[in-house]
This record gives sequence, structure tokens and C-alpha cells, in this order.
Amino acid sequence: MKDRLPPLQGLYYFYLAAEMGSFKAAAAKLYVTAAAMSQQIRQLEDRLDVRLFERQHRKVVLTAEGITLYHYAKQAFLSLQDGVRQISQDPDPSRLSLSVLPSFAQHWLVPRLGDFSQQFPDLSVMLMPKNALIDFSQDKVDLCVRYGLGDYQGLRSVKLMDDHLYPVCHPLYLQQHPVESLNDLRKHTVIDDARPDMNWQYWLELAGFDSSVAKANLLYQGAHVVIEGALAVQGIALVRHSLAWKYIQQGMLVKLGDVEVRPRYGYYLVAPEPYFKRDKIQQFSTWIHQQAEQFWQQSQEQQDSSRIVVAE
Repeated sequence: MKDRLPPLQGLYYFYLAAEMGSFKAAAAKLYVTAAAMSQQIRQLEDRLDVRLFERQHRKVVLTAEGITLYHYAKQAFLSLQDGVRQISQDPDPSRLSLSVLPSFAQHWLVPRLGDFSQQFPDLSVMLMPKNALIDFSQDKVDLCVRYGLGDYQGLRSVKLMDDHLYPVCHPLYLQQHPVESLNDLRKHTVIDDARPDMNWQYWLELAGFDSSVAKANLLYQGAHVVIEGALAVQGIALVRHSLAWKYIQQGMLVKLGDVEVRPRYGYYLVAPEPYFKRDKIQQFSTWIHQQAEQFWQQSQEQQDSSRIVVAE
């Protein structure tokens, strides 16, 4: 016998015929003709060079070889059905596990989660701040929120929202160190983010300023740490609108200039394709998209008009 498996279709036709004891009944279940069923079984027997059934007048009976193959085929197809069921059904429908960027969790999502909890009181939320994309095959996570281009191999990405970048500082810093122009940043303490999506030189060039004037005095890794530095009156920071807006509203940060750059990166909901069929993920997705829309509408209404530069 050859080590290479016969076609899966033929094996599945054989399994159903053996399970039901009838070619006709198995054909009806598969919505094929009895002739098509017989042909698949005959091709399988020719491939294996054994007879699997004894054809009798009103029924078919497994041969000794057929009994042996049926035993293994049944185990294989039942196991395969269990695997499909596990990835297509929600193993814990009352619990939503989210892997979220620490900056997004701290400065945007957490202050809004109370509303989600009120709307869905029977659903508990487990929030796990993490920068790296998790391995869905290893970690028990339902959904990730990531900031990037949305090109995560083997996963579905649903755009949540774009963002804008602009410089801010604490009002006390501005009082102590007046900023006459962003072309004079060399006179100031500049806070920079080590992550590639935040780049002072790139931002200044796109915004039409001298890109050589900003040399980072403080280099942090992570947007949430950059904002904390600005809140601590350490200097001028380049921040995302989504993370800084509430502090501007509260008077804890001041936006500098009237130029905003929309980067190529954006926020995405990321998970394996079947996960998006789960009720809890559909509920969360609808809710967070509504929150994102409200956020942009309210923040744009409440701030002065700015010139938007779109990064290529």
C-alpha cells in the first residue's frame, strides 16, 4: 500500500457509507447521486487495491479491510470535527479577552470601558496591555487592538480609526520656555519616541519646518511614556491626537502650532477570521467603532481648525 493518502473526499464518502450502512442514505446526506457515491468508493478501492464493501441486494457490508479503515476514518473525522468546532465556536462566551497597546489602553480605552460594561453587564472584560502581537494559537485572547498598517499575516484586520500627530507640552513648560516657532526647537528639551511611527524629523519635514532643529534630549520607548514625560513638564513631545486630546481638554497639555500630520499607521482590530463571528466580538466591535466616531466628531468640533498633512 502506498504511504500517500487517497483523496480526502473519497475517504469521507467511505466513512459516511460505512457509518450508515447504505450508499443510498450516504448519498442523500451529501446531496449527491447514488452513482456518484458508488464511483467514489470504487475509486478508493482501486487506489487501495482492496475491497472495502460486500455489495448485497439491499445493503452493503464492510469487509475485514473495510472494518479496519472505518475504525481509523471515524477517529480522524470526529477529531477533525472537534477541531473545526473549537475554532468556530466561542469557548467562553461570557468573557472577552483583549490584548491592547499599553498607550491606547491607558489614555483612550480604559476611560471608556465603563460604558461598554454598562451596556453588556453579563460580559466580563479581561484587558491585557501588550505591544507585541500575540499568538492566537497559544494565548487565550479574543481580539487585539494594534497600531500599524493592518498587514498581519494569517489574521483579519478591521480598521478602527486613523490618528494625527502634533507637538504638545505642559502649560508650565510653555510659561517657563516660550515657543516662538517650531523652527526653534533646538532651544528646547525635545521628547522623542524610539518607535518607528513617531519621528520628529519626518514630522517637521512634512509639516514644512526645518527638520534639523529637533534633536531628542529624552528618548522613550512607548507613546504612553512620551505623554507622561510631557505631563511631567519635561519638554515638548510629539504625540498622537487619540492619546493626548483628553489632557488638552483638561488644560494639562497645550497643542503647539496649527499643523497635524496623519501618518500611514492606524488602529486596527486584529484576530483570526472566524473570531469575528463571535457575538461578543461583534458587540465590542460595534461599540468601539461608535466610540471612535464620537471621539473624532467631538474633538474636531472643540479644537481650532488645523492644516492636515497626509503622510505617503
